[in-house]
Amino acid sequence: MSRTALTSKGHPFFRDVSAAKDRILLLDYDGTVAPFSPDRRRALPYPSVPALLRQIMTSCGTRLIMVSGRAAHEVSPLLGLDPAPEIWGTHGVERIHTDGHYEEIHVKDEALLVLAQAEDLLELAGLGERIEVRLAGVAVHWRGLPAAETLKVRSRAYRILQPLAVPPDLVLAEFEEGVEIRLSCANKGNALRTLLLESAPRAAIAYLGDDATDEDAFRILNGRGLSVRVGPHHRFSAAQMWLKPPDELTQFLTQWIRACGGDS
Repeated sequence: MSRTALTSKGHPFFRDVSAAKDRILLLDYDGTVAPFSPDRRRALPYPSVPALLRQIMTSCGTRLIMVSGRAAHEVSPLLGLDPAPEIWGTHGVERIHTDGHYEEIHVKDEALLVLAQAEDLLELAGLGERIEVRLAGVAVHWRGLPAAETLKVRSRAYRILQPLAVPPDLVLAEFEEGVEIRLSCANKGNALRTLLLESAPRAAIAYLGDDATDEDAFRILNGRGLSVRVGPHHRFSAAQMWLKPPDELTQFLTQWIRACGGDS
């Protein structure tokens, strides 16, 4: 995984962007276009990013998709773009299209009952302030807690959730500073696989993400487009490239605009 190749004007991917008739740019929200915040309601984008994304939407012939583990309706108010881009929430199982049309997968009653049980048990264990209920999952966050408290919350969450994640349509998965029980189909790799089947074979596609929930998408895209991990520190990843935010992220978006002939 390279850092320097993406900041080179001669990187072949941007030549593909320039030549392509169809362009698709997918970006994870938390940790990618927005730094993490202990208060998830205040996780605003890096200051220069919204204006660059607006240019990409309006003058670059690009289908811009925000992908998030959050519920889809949470992303647009934080991003602050009007009109809003296409948004895939809950790892891609719910979508808000650019015309405002909303769609979601059907969740079986059996799975809903397990998720409701998970929520109740976490509440009873005193983790109510740390949980997030989504369409297809229940998450526990420990971001911003001291190390000793993090260990307590993490252990308590696993002790409750692990016995519930038995059915094959449910998984227990850790993400950046949290863990969730969710539908196994709520997976960014599955969402990206569907997108690739629907897209033109020669479309220029890039996916930018930051944590373990994005790794499935990286693996699906490799060999078909550009996978980019965004984060302050290097770690092993299936992504082809690594960008250190916010400066290198800004450079990437600026190069996308230049490559497609958008406003500089």
